[in-house]
Parts: sequence; C-alpha cells; structure tokens
Amino acid sequence: ALPISLKRNMQMGKRKLASVQYVHHITPIEGADRIECVHVLGWKCVANKGQFRVGDCCVYMEADSFLPICEQFEFLRSSSYEKNELLGEGFRLRTMKFRGQISQGLVQPLSILPEGTYKISDEVTELLGIRKWEVEERVTSSGTIIGEFPDGIPKTDELRVQSYPELIDEFKKINGYYISTKMDGTSVTMYRKDDHFGVCGRNFEYADDGKCAMWKYAHENGIPDRIKENNLSDLAIQGEFCGAGIQKNRLKLKKPEWYVFTMIDLKPHRRLSLAKMKELCGILNLKMVPVEEERDLFEYDSIEELLERAKGKYTSGMNKEGIVIRPLEPVYSRIVEGPLSMKVLNNDYLLKE
Repeated sequence: ALPISLKRNMQMGKRKLASVQYVHHITPIEGADRIECVHVLGWKCVANKGQFRVGDCCVYMEADSFLPICEQFEFLRSSSYEKNELLGEGFRLRTMKFRGQISQGLVQPLSILPEGTYKISDEVTELLGIRKWEVEERVTSSGTIIGEFPDGIPKTDELRVQSYPELIDEFKKINGYYISTKMDGTSVTMYRKDDHFGVCGRNFEYADDGKCAMWKYAHENGIPDRIKENNLSDLAIQGEFCGAGIQKNRLKLKKPEWYVFTMIDLKPHRRLSLAKMKELCGILNLKMVPVEEERDLFEYDSIEELLERAKGKYTSGMNKEGIVIRPLEPVYSRIVEGPLSMKVLNNDYLLKE
C-alpha cells in the first residue's frame, strides 16, 4: 500500500511534470453528469465521475507536459495532439475548461505505470516518456550560439504555487515581500565575470556578431559600458525580453524592451534584494518588471486567493501572464532549497493563450 502523506521530497529548480500523488478532495461540477473535479496538490483536474475516490493514489501530470504517442494516452488525440520540429508528435497538456470548470493537468490511475512499488511524490516523468512542451529557442532569440548556459548562474524558472502549496506558509514567516508582474516574453541573462560580458537566452550564450537581437539591445542601451564604468563585475542580470516577434507581443511594444526581475552577485552566488536591484537599475538605466505590491506581512491564505490576485491586464489591454512573489530580502527556502519565490499564472491568460 502507498503511504498517504503530505510530505514530499522537493528538488531545487526541478519541475516534476509527472509524479505519484493522492486525491485529497473531489467536488461536483454544476450541470455535469459524467465528469467531476479531482483535487491533487493545489491543482484541480476534470476526470470521469467515479474514476477516483478521496485518498486514492494517482499519477498527476502537469500542464505543459508533452505526452508520447501510445495507446494509454490515445484518448487525448482529439483535444491535445501537437507536432513541432523540436519534439515531434505527442499530446500537449494545457489549461482547459469543461462545463465552466478549469482543469490544469491530467490525473490517471497508477495502472498506467510499469509494475512496481511507488510512494507519494515519486517522479515518473521519464518513466512515462514525458517531456516539457517547448519550441526552439531560435524562434524568439535568433543569433549564433557559442556555448551552453554558463555554469554558476541559475536558470530562471519559478515554482508554481499549485505544485508547492507549502510555499504559502513559508511566506507567512518572513518580514516583507513584493509582487511583480510576470511579463510575457523570453528570458534573457546578461552577465559580467572576469572582464567577460555575455548575453544568454534561456539555454545558450550568443555571439556578439550583429545577428542577435539581445546583443543589439545591449549595445543600443549601453549596458556593457555602464556595467564596466561602475565596476560591477561578478554580476548577472536576468529579465524578460519582450517585443515584436517574441511570443505574440502581448505588450504591443513597437521596439524590444528588457524588464529586469533578478540580479545575482556571482561571488557569493546570492540574489540581490529588491532595494539593491532598484538602485542598480537606476544606475544602469534599466527597466524593471512592474512591482504591483510591496508589504510587510503576507496576508494571502489560499491558492484561490492568489489565483484571483494574479488576474489582470497589461497596459496593452491583453491578459497578463501572472505574478511572481518574492521576499524583499533574499530568504532561503527549505522547499525550494534555494531563494524563496513562487509564481502564480493568470488562468484567464492560460485559457486564451
């Protein structure tokens, strides 16, 4: 028998696309005779009525999972089949709505797993052949790749609160937090280390050869020169690069903009505070992601409250992607096993985009 426990082993920066979990709640869907809402972690998933009972162990697969073509997932073909040059064919899980109920991810019985012994929180992503849905980086970040993403600089990927509800309790214990707008673009990191200035997309570093839009932006805004003039070595700056040709340019920008959301001192490998990041953005003439809220005490008690807080629109009038929540001063998280932070995506954005 599988142990029923809320305790889960977390892995820093590693998103579990598929894992063994348990059903802690089931709610009816108004007007629906054949489906109901199954609650796993902080997620709500639509499933066939009677397929699960409270306390059942199950396999939960997150939205953005790309499931392989095989008989056990063939029922998804009409709603979820996708094909691209990078991943080939498969079934892409996304946020959907059934009879007014939002469904995020897929819940399946343990019988889809190979025979064996499993416990709560076990990751089964590779076991099921599941990959993360993504498109090639060159679609939004053209240029000449000169290397992998640099060692010692963390990639940008916040944990979603629905997968880690315990993060709410951690925020309750800190003194001061802020909420920033999650801009809709592509992650770009610029850094200076040992007199080397580099520009990176999400996965690779790019050459300064006139072909890369991110390098062009850096030169036009004098970023390498300002960093050097102010003796800011061993510094990584991360932000969202937005504009025409990137995603769907939901900000409706006429020219590219880079919105800084993280700065890291590379010597102690420590994230800078909000106040220090604001100061350096002023010195370097960089734009920051909009800070929507800044308070001493974290007063949000539930995922539902945070999902409501994440709603809203960009100044362009289009649905914003969501929000990111961080302490004013960096705080170590036992759950993240790194700097405490979390993101909450806007369900209105997910349903339409």
